[in-house]
Amino acid sequence: MQLRQVGIPLLLGSSLLFGGMASAAAEVSTVTIAEQYGISYLPLMMMEDSKLLEKEAKAAGLGDITVKWAKFAGGNVMNDAILSGDLQFASGGLGPFITLWAKTRDNIGVKAVASMNSMPLLLNTRNPAVKTLKDFGPKDKIALPAVKVSIQAITLQMAAEKAFGPDQQNKLDSLTVTQSHPDGMAAMLSGSEINSHFTSPPFQYVELQKPGIHTVLNSYEVTGGPHTFNVVWASKKFVDANPKTYAAFLKAFDSAIATINKDKKAAAEYYIKSSKSKESVESVEKMLNDPDVKFTTTPENSMKYADFMYRIGMVKVKPASWKDMYFQNVHNLPGS
Repeated sequence: MQLRQVGIPLLLGSSLLFGGMASAAAEVSTVTIAEQYGISYLPLMMMEDSKLLEKEAKAAGLGDITVKWAKFAGGNVMNDAILSGDLQFASGGLGPFITLWAKTRDNIGVKAVASMNSMPLLLNTRNPAVKTLKDFGPKDKIALPAVKVSIQAITLQMAAEKAFGPDQQNKLDSLTVTQSHPDGMAAMLSGSEINSHFTSPPFQYVELQKPGIHTVLNSYEVTGGPHTFNVVWASKKFVDANPKTYAAFLKAFDSAIATINKDKKAAAEYYIKSSKSKESVESVEKMLNDPDVKFTTTPENSMKYADFMYRIGMVKVKPASWKDMYFQNVHNLPGS
């Protein structure tokens, strides 16, 4: 009797111990993913609408996970959500990502999951007197997603340094105004004081359809070729604790990109339906077939942004290679 009485609490203790270990090994049941505005986020839009992550998670034995989606106007706001743990996957331009990568290297370790696309960013204006960056005056206002930190803002600084000389990267910063892509386009087209817009597809192409609007700068001219526009990033802390969830995300993400590249017309139809865009299928398909527009997980010219940001003091750490900023799952790709 005494042995049985002792054995019961021992068994209970063992049960609690192994139950606790199982609980500790369990992965998250809810994943929050952030996206922004525009056709560049089409892979994430497909993941959301088709519940691709939920399907891959279930196939991996994770059961029915809950996937929440949040929409942000800029990557800088997402970074706060990543740091607080309210967000597991963020998405946006290289600028905000590199900023957080440098800031978190010694703690939660934010890295890029993969690139999402390479796309040219256009600085458009309705001011007929502005042909080059040197023509902008104090009365001009340039809308972009986030002053100082968005990829458009950093590209403008890179271009300003080339146009005006060393230490002149901030020459045009005083003209910039923070606006989401849709708001910036609406403001410029309405004839407000914002007469210029540094944006992305499809907004930049919609603007150019209006007579009197022309392009002053193409970001590919600044980087000397195609560059990554958007990336997806997460913390090493999250990835290490949730390897199956992370692997399921990668499969869902790769599947969405493959679907886009397989049939551009179908992808255009999907985008219009999902975003409720008023653009024609033909015009969106034309954007997707532009040879300068690519949906790819391979990083392109990301080091040019990292090197510039380090050189002007925006970040305190310089990566030795693009691989320092990305998780190992893309290290086999021919990135730059």
